[in-house]
Amino acid sequence: MRFLPVFLDLKAGPVVLIGAGELLRAKLRVLAAAGAHIRVHAIDGNHDLGLGSEHAARVDVAAGDPLTADLSGVIAVVCAGAGEVGIVMSVRAKALGLPVNVMDDLEHSSFIFPAIVDRGDVVVAVGTGGTSPVVARRLREKIEALLPARIGELAEFIGSFRKTINGRIAEFPLRRRFWERVIDGPIGAAVLAGRKGEADAALKAISDPSAFARADEPEGSVALVGAGPGDPDLLTIKALRALQDADIVFHDELVSPEILDRIRRDTTRVPVGRRIGKPGIGQDAINQRMIEAARSGQRVVRLKGGDPFVFGRGGEEVEALRAAGIAYSIIPGITAGLGGAADFEVPLTYRHEATRITFLTAHKARDAEAVDWSTLTDTRMTVVVYMGLTAAPAIHAGLLAAGRSPETPVGVFARVTRPDAQGAVGTLRDLPELVRRTQGGPAILIIGEVVRHAGSLRRDTPQHIISDLLDAAE
Repeated sequence: MRFLPVFLDLKAGPVVLIGAGELLRAKLRVLAAAGAHIRVHAIDGNHDLGLGSEHAARVDVAAGDPLTADLSGVIAVVCAGAGEVGIVMSVRAKALGLPVNVMDDLEHSSFIFPAIVDRGDVVVAVGTGGTSPVVARRLREKIEALLPARIGELAEFIGSFRKTINGRIAEFPLRRRFWERVIDGPIGAAVLAGRKGEADAALKAISDPSAFARADEPEGSVALVGAGPGDPDLLTIKALRALQDADIVFHDELVSPEILDRIRRDTTRVPVGRRIGKPGIGQDAINQRMIEAARSGQRVVRLKGGDPFVFGRGGEEVEALRAAGIAYSIIPGITAGLGGAADFEVPLTYRHEATRITFLTAHKARDAEAVDWSTLTDTRMTVVVYMGLTAAPAIHAGLLAAGRSPETPVGVFARVTRPDAQGAVGTLRDLPELVRRTQGGPAILIIGEVVRHAGSLRRDTPQHIISDLLDAAE
């Protein structure tokens, strides 16, 4: 490690910034956002720095030669787009014992700028020793995706109570345990969820901080997490954090292996879902196992394909958790209907053409037979059917019998957002054949005029293309 990461107190004095053009302005924006007082030498004479009024008061435009300028009280020198002036300035700064950075010039720099993740009181710096700023930026992006948006607020919240609590707990290990319980428990979760008032009241209500810290029984909770339709990159940031924090994950069979790989490796994984023809453990048993795990102090995730509240039985699970007095949270996911529509470029609504959407499920033929298809004949309505492959014949018959035109556009989209996604587009008349062409589910059906706008079914395999050509030739 050549460069030791340190944090510079920008209140200790001004930073001298020397340079020209956009490179100068880019460094100026970084320093201004960090709260620095900046003395700028624009060696190209362009003093249009492009700063907003909130930062302008802390920026002084200096006149004269920066090589002879007074550097007393200065805490650092930065050169960006300064050319030979930067090299000479580096020699001068080092002679005075001042930290100096010459942009993209390690030889003449005594410190470098890291890639920064700024969350208020929480700042993460990523450096590569100046060898690859692009790698540092990529790492910063990944860290930003993992950090809760309000992590800085949590640090500020802890800081506001730290002195008081530390004064009430003498032993350092006990203090640490106290703050671990606060951060990892409902109080920390409330701050991260934006409910700071609730967290404040809860922490103030702890009458005996030492007893709170010594409590043997950990506090369990359940998170109902939507895994989306299959592509792991469509997981929400909040869902990814929940998977990384979980002690145990109860997951559906339809959750893709790529998403399961995002679970922390030492987390217990329990498959509880079922697929057609394969029995599951039943919803009541799932509810009971979640409750038992939470009561034992574990952080539980119930990982469901798509969204928990769109044909995912999440409502039933919430009712069970409420009745049992278990703390829970709900993290939505991208439902398969939206994922499939985006994947195959089918706009579910379209101006003057489709103004209503109906989502329904037809897991079995008897489900389809129970639907009042007469309510689904409006030509301006897009109908999205989940789990409709097995019931496709009943859906086909029901819509035709209700009066929907056999020429209504229909799309069958299987395994949406996954690498093996497959789509077939035709008309309601062709629905059974379209189902055959997609070679298995899970799949959604989209019925309505909007299907005419579908993009190319780019995941068609060569075998399907050849088959289509042969059918056309016949």
